Amino acid sequence: MTEIIDMDEKVKIMAGQIPGVMNALAGLHSEVIKDGALSARTKELMMVAIAVSLRCEYCLWKHVPEAVKLGATRKEILEAVSTAIVMAGGPAVAYGSVVVLKILDELNV
Repeated sequence: MTEIIDMDEKVKIMAGQIPGVMNALAGLHSEVIKDGALSARTKELMMVAIAVSLRCEYCLWKHVPEAVKLGATRKEILEAVSTAIVMAGGPAVAYGSVVVLKILDELNV
């Protein structure tokens, strides 16, 4: 996959189809992402690393831009990718070097 995905739009479409599930997920996400012992930015960076580890390109189209919106730098995002590489090996290298770099370049970060 190499096209830019607007995950917010895709999630809205899904919410129209299964509103109960999507509202519950949105509530969980809102609760988890709040600043706490960890900042929302740190949590988004964690989600980037997890998405790379799980090889979820769609997740990356959501969480890389969110991390950037919360002030994460290219260097911080790539360090998150590096933690995924340690945990997930070669497939994480593929996702980090292809998908994350493409998203960051599209965002001019």
